[in-house]
Amino acid sequence: MNEIIFFGSNQNPKLFKNEPNKITKPIQFKFENENENENEKQIKQISSGDFSTIFLFKNGKSIEYLNENDSKQNPSKIQIENIQKVTVGFQNKAILTKEGNVFAKGDDINLNNTKEFINISSLIENKNDRIIQDIVSGANSIYLLTSNQNAYGIGLNEFGQLGFDYEAFNETKKPILMMKNVSKIFSGNSSKYVFLLNLNQELFGCGNNFYFQLGLGESRREIQTQKLTKIQNIPKGKIIAIHSIMLIENGNENPKRKIYSCGNYRLNGLGQK
Repeated sequence: MNEIIFFGSNQNPKLFKNEPNKITKPIQFKFENENENENEKQIKQISSGDFSTIFLFKNGKSIEYLNENDSKQNPSKIQIENIQKVTVGFQNKAILTKEGNVFAKGDDINLNNTKEFINISSLIENKNDRIIQDIVSGANSIYLLTSNQNAYGIGLNEFGQLGFDYEAFNETKKPILMMKNVSKIFSGNSSKYVFLLNLNQELFGCGNNFYFQLGLGESRREIQTQKLTKIQNIPKGKIIAIHSIMLIENGNENPKRKIYSCGNYRLNGLGQK
């Protein structure tokens, strides 16, 4: 079985019933699984937000720990099979199946349903875009990347994080098309902004830029989709609420990798003095 090392807040959710709310030293996380299948014990992915943590196993099944008031450590099995990826936002959560369907729930993405998963990929108006290859959660929104390389968003748009003028609408109950010809989407479960990388390696961003986390030279809270720069490749990117970190790769045969960051560095969180 995979070994899971944990530290940080033990309050939302309370994963360790006999431990304090703040765990300052890494400890091992263990849970028992009724199924003796070895694949049931092999963890493929962990996604955690403020109110829940989801474990995805290699056999395509998953369990969820919720933030409950009692001290019990009882996970609930998610009744969806063939899961490819899970993602958790502030209160929202989304599940991508191997068939390309996306199921989601959560009040903060305006689905008005916190108990049952809804197939949000089936709500896309263009039927040719209903097969999804990747999902990303923001703080109050969920982003979908289709098999046709189109990016959709659902949820709140109060900072323009869905790519549209926030004064035009603040929320949507179905996925709306943000941009075509997209290769990757970057956001974070506490972030109200998003990066979109198109097939021409042009990077776009939209949403909250109050701490310059979009890399723009001005501080603005609401920004519609705006082209930021052209780069060769971004293998990985990490985004949280107030700053962004990107790994840039240049060159084909002997690629050079550099890490770039932007946002709030009041606590030297970007590695700058």
